[in-house]
Amino acid sequence: MVLFSQCCVRLWKGEFSLRPCWRAFQCFLCISQTVTDKIISDDIKAFGLNTSLDAFVFMMVYNLMCQKAAVKHSTPQIPPCDFKPDSYQAMSKQRLLEIRKQICNPMTMKVTYYKEPVFIHQGHMQWLWDMDGKRYLDLFAGVATVSVGHCNPRVTEAAVKQLEHLWHTTAIYIHPQIQEYAEKLASLLPEPLKVVYLTNSGSEANDLAMLMARVHTGNHDVITLRGSYHGGSPLAIGLTSNAAYKYPVASGFGCHNTMCPDVFRGVWGGNQCRDSPVQTIRECSCSPGHCQANGRYIEQMKEMFATTVPNRIAAFFGEPIQGVGGAVQYPKSFLKDTYKLVREKGGICIADEVQTGFGRTGSHFWGFQAHDVMPDIVTMAKGIGNGFPMGAVVTTEEIAGSFAKGVHFNTFGGNPVACAIGSSVLDTIAEDGLQENCAVVGTYLLTELAKLRDKHEIVGDVRGKGLMIGVEMVTDKVSRVPLPKEAMAEIFEDVKDMGVLIGTGGLYGQTFRIKPPMCITKEDVDFFLAVFDQALQNYETRR
Repeated sequence: MVLFSQCCVRLWKGEFSLRPCWRAFQCFLCISQTVTDKIISDDIKAFGLNTSLDAFVFMMVYNLMCQKAAVKHSTPQIPPCDFKPDSYQAMSKQRLLEIRKQICNPMTMKVTYYKEPVFIHQGHMQWLWDMDGKRYLDLFAGVATVSVGHCNPRVTEAAVKQLEHLWHTTAIYIHPQIQEYAEKLASLLPEPLKVVYLTNSGSEANDLAMLMARVHTGNHDVITLRGSYHGGSPLAIGLTSNAAYKYPVASGFGCHNTMCPDVFRGVWGGNQCRDSPVQTIRECSCSPGHCQANGRYIEQMKEMFATTVPNRIAAFFGEPIQGVGGAVQYPKSFLKDTYKLVREKGGICIADEVQTGFGRTGSHFWGFQAHDVMPDIVTMAKGIGNGFPMGAVVTTEEIAGSFAKGVHFNTFGGNPVACAIGSSVLDTIAEDGLQENCAVVGTYLLTELAKLRDKHEIVGDVRGKGLMIGVEMVTDKVSRVPLPKEAMAEIFEDVKDMGVLIGTGGLYGQTFRIKPPMCITKEDVDFFLAVFDQALQNYETRR
């Protein structure tokens, strides 16, 4: 037994070959102990192992060491950062968790990421620091919300300046910030989208857009796509098509969903359908410029009109790329064909740009522009304020005129501080070339992720545009069965432990969502790619 213990120590230090013991272990598993003792005696005695039980225990130690080595193997080096965070000196982690569990609403614990939660203390640009001073590369940006970087110095300066001048006053009085910001925002949208309503969130913006559509058209029914997310308020929850966000109460009257044209997971798909640097690995027989899958999904839309809704509808809501749904992209002509059908039924078309707007997709400032469509209403939030609570609805004079027949008032919409921050965000995107950065860095990230898809069987699809990216995980590429949540959690946790924060999404929680601050660099991307590749290898080794 002394020799056995010494052997385990030597194994830990890597001082000898394991080939003889591996043969011993295989024999142990395959045949009886008596025969095993005879066959392996020469091999195991060389290491001071006197029984097959010793060999078995020895190999258990070996297996654990292999797992440990796999997890620890060549952890990628995080890129340098010259910002120095403050040291955390406030409430203990234990007390924070106690309050979170006992006083904060139960949902806060339900959505707390990771088995070992991250306690965030400070942020700067694409970086976050926890209370122990560990630095993370933030590739989720507070759910695609931090557009120009955490505590971006230019935006912070604008916020402080406004806070020292005027925090709040009602829109009953005229203050310059709301007019200045509305003009600047409207200038970034094509004609005739020139009338701005300011709100406090994306849910509120979509609530307002739905009400405006119903008032303007005189119709009630609204159509969305399955897997969509348009908010969690009592009205917006009807637009959202994901059971995880639903409650067993009456809600969403007049809201209907139809098949999502997901060319990877959907019934129909192909390898040249998407407006993305990366296509699916599904085979198709489509000729260039013609997508059979699109025609099939449009037929489903037509069937929805024929069977589910009245002859006249109020609106169609669509994200240019689905966000919470897992960065799902549609066939290139789908939105254009859908808009035509909706307008034939008396409805208006609403683009939900809460996640895709403000240059995140790279090629255009607004996601809908890449689809060659002109919506009647555009809703936006998240990146609009770089994390400050803010949203907006932009529409036409005609629709605004219909809505003006009643009184619409928003206490905090157009708040001076919000407008000052929003204005600075727009300036920063332009002056720092962040839309172009999304195109360049995002395309690089997508193409490199596609290489990992080809390398790892469990990576089923890589998709997106700019820095709006999804990586869908599967048990295997043939079946496309979603990778189980437990497996997703293992990889997710491993990526975090190596210093990167990403998100998850999709109907089955099977998609990693990558939507970082738009200021990330190629060096940051290389670090993430190394981390993600290592996390995938670690999972495959454990499996």
